[in-house]
Order: sequence, then structure tokens, then C-alpha cells
Amino acid sequence: MRSQERYARVIGLFREHMPAPSTELHYSNPYQLLVAVILSAQCTDKRVNMVTPAFFEAFPTPEALAAATAEQVFDKIKSVSYPNNKTRSLIGMARKLVADYGSQVPDDIESLMSLPGVGRKTANVILSVVFDRPAMAVDTHVFRVAERIGLTTRSKSPLETEKKLVGNIPEEDIPDAHHWLILHGRYVCKARKPECEDCFLKGVCRAYPRFERERAARKALAAVKDSPK
Repeated sequence: MRSQERYARVIGLFREHMPAPSTELHYSNPYQLLVAVILSAQCTDKRVNMVTPAFFEAFPTPEALAAATAEQVFDKIKSVSYPNNKTRSLIGMARKLVADYGSQVPDDIESLMSLPGVGRKTANVILSVVFDRPAMAVDTHVFRVAERIGLTTRSKSPLETEKKLVGNIPEEDIPDAHHWLILHGRYVCKARKPECEDCFLKGVCRAYPRFERERAARKALAAVKDSPK
């Protein structure tokens, strides 16, 4: 299957089966989403959503967070992964927002990436979700799913995957595609045990024939082991 045909069919199937994808992080404004995405690094959205209500009650604005002590912030996020590093990042981010951006979350990637704790992936999430820009955030799910189903081939880095996806997905579909790939990787195309039989992409997925052969081989081996001696 040619690359453009695969992209067109994959996008069509996602539109059909996941017409209104969205982030699973809970937030009410750009500042809250920025905090939530920083907290979500190597941590589940479910855990972040358990932490952020109390966090936002304690630090409802960038000014409140900028004035907080490390102990106060740590106490609110200690159940997430790497709380010490994230405490420093959150306070540093808030102080820079207040000092350099008038407490407003900026809408360009260079300014976003100047904030402590904000890398390219986080910046692209903000651009895509808050500002509806054609930005593709590549996390482990996006990197894995894009490669498995055949949208990318032997990408060596998240940036390479990002460029390939942005170059082939229609601009108006990129914000949704970001969520499509993340959610599909989270719930169907899992890292260790992809649920291929229940996947609506199996007819266009590059990896599905291999997974099907492996499944058949395991089934045949189990039948041999269970056969009467």
C-alpha cells in the first residue's frame, strides 16, 4: 500500500470511529493545562487528574504558584512521578510566565519551550489543544503507533516522527490526529499486548499480518501441547 493511500485510509477510519477526540487531562484554562501536561510526564492522566483539583485550589493562578515554596508545591504533587523535579519545573514555569509573559501562556513554540519543564512535546500539546494549531505532539504512544501501523518507517527520533506526520496529514486534521494516535496507543495498540483483533485499523495496519501470524503460531503450539500423548 502506498504511503498516501495508507494515510488517507487511516485518517478516514479514525474520523469514523473516533469523531471527537480530546485530551483526557482535566483543565479549565491554558495555565491549568500547562500544569497538567508538565505533571503528566511519565505519569498517567488518571493520576494527574486526581492531583490537580487540590493543586489548582491552592495555586489558582501563575502568580500564586510563582509565590509558592517548594515544600508547598511538593506536598500537592508528591503522588506523581518525579515530584522533586516537577516541583522545580512548575515553580520555575510560573515565575517565568509572570515575569516574561504577563502571566499568559504564550502561543508560539519557542516561547513555550523557554519555560522550565516544557519540552517540544509539551509545547506542541499546548499549541494543539489550547490554540488549535497544526502541531503534533509525539509521545511514546504516538511514536509507537505511527511506526506500527505504517505512517512512519524506522523513525530515529520523536522529531523525525513529528515531521513525517505533519508533512502527510492534512493541516486541519493534525489537532485531532494528535489525540487519535495517543488514545489508540493507550487503549488498543498497547506496547506489550496490542488488541489487534478488536482494532478497526487492522485492515490497513502494516504490523497486523505479523501479529496475526504470531497469534496463529501461538495457538498452534498450544494445541500441540494440549493434544493427547
